Amino acid sequence: MLLPIKERRRRAGIVSAELEKRYGLPPIPLRHENPFTLLCAVVLSAQCTDKRVNQVTPALFKLADTPEAMAKKTVAQIDKIVRPCGLSPMKAKGVGGAFENPC
Repeated sequence: MLLPIKERRRRAGIVSAELEKRYGLPPIPLRHENPFTLLCAVVLSAQCTDKRVNQVTPALFKLADTPEAMAKKTVAQIDKIVRPCGLSPMKAKGVGGAFENPC
């Protein structure tokens, strides 16, 4: 039987508080400066080490350091930079396409 929403929220709050007490807020190993750079790094991190992503992202953000600038880059331009991360055609499409149609 499904519990009422109020009870589920109460229990979730207890679990969340206990997790934060025990573990705190873990550091994010991907170097980033803002939500844009974090999103790009997360897209690149699939099937790739954080170390490799952190090696690639400085060149990527030199190419385009804002969502608007990234949206103007071609997949081929992005692909040249992200290739060392593996699965580069899909990752290049993911990074470039994420900013084409902002909400």
